[in-house]
Amino acid sequence: MPDMKLFAGNATPVLAQRIANRLYMSLGDATVSRFSDGEVCVQINENVRGSDVFVIQSTCAPTNDNLMELVVMIDALRRASAGRITAVIPYFGYARQDRRVRSARVPITAKVIADFLSNVGVDRVLTVDLHAEQIQGFFDVPVDNIFGTPVLLEDMLAKKLEDPVVVSPDIGGVVRARATAKLLDDTDIAIIDKRRPRANVSQVMHLIGDVEGRDCIIVDDMIDTGGTLCKAAEALKNRGAKRVFAYATHAVFSGNAPQNIKDSVIDEVIVTDSIPLTAEMQATGRVSQLTLSGMLAEAIRRISNEESISAMFDS
Repeated sequence: MPDMKLFAGNATPVLAQRIANRLYMSLGDATVSRFSDGEVCVQINENVRGSDVFVIQSTCAPTNDNLMELVVMIDALRRASAGRITAVIPYFGYARQDRRVRSARVPITAKVIADFLSNVGVDRVLTVDLHAEQIQGFFDVPVDNIFGTPVLLEDMLAKKLEDPVVVSPDIGGVVRARATAKLLDDTDIAIIDKRRPRANVSQVMHLIGDVEGRDCIIVDDMIDTGGTLCKAAEALKNRGAKRVFAYATHAVFSGNAPQNIKDSVIDEVIVTDSIPLTAEMQATGRVSQLTLSGMLAEAIRRISNEESISAMFDS
């Protein structure tokens, strides 16, 4: 069996180290820096010939810098004769640009990134909660899209919520909400139906479902500015919700997210470490972070040993 090695870029160093610790390994020796003009400079400082190599790097903000680090590292490893290269991308950036809506003159950037990674020489991709699952089909190499739900579910169960109801923040998230509700003893779901009556008129939040006197669990794949999430929480509280918890795999938290979350009526926001939390977000006192390291370490072990990934979620 080929020797397994782990390498990491600068996007998620803490998560990468946690994964290495779970696998009782050290991270590979690589220098990932910048030339004086800002270009990415990578040097692999150990022998990887014939090795089964995993590169851990989220393509979160600064998205383009982190993407280039990943691509250049893959190329360096390929030229160093690595046996197999798997890109471990906990958060896959550009995933929201996955289609042309009504034939608008826009790119399908998720496909561009998939081609970029495939062409540079990656053999496999491991990621978590792709924003659109069809992105797997954009790649010419195998893609394992695993789910962060088990990590989030463990925290939900530990909270011993009173008469919980799982809330989808929009119509598109109903499948995720229903799947989560099933894991919580098939509890009820509620749906936030966002409508804009006409141009230049604020969105109206229509709530479908009963939340009065109940603990609400909003589930989503990511939180960006948090504006819509905070409005949804307000709508739930206005309808008598006891407490509101928001769960998301990816803590994008861009723009006014820190202030939005701080000023909101949300009791707690729970995310994973697929993206590092900024000091500003930590200072809100509303955000808790869970780790994906155990799940990703197990997925990496299974890939290296040619074992089933789907079996991780069979129970």
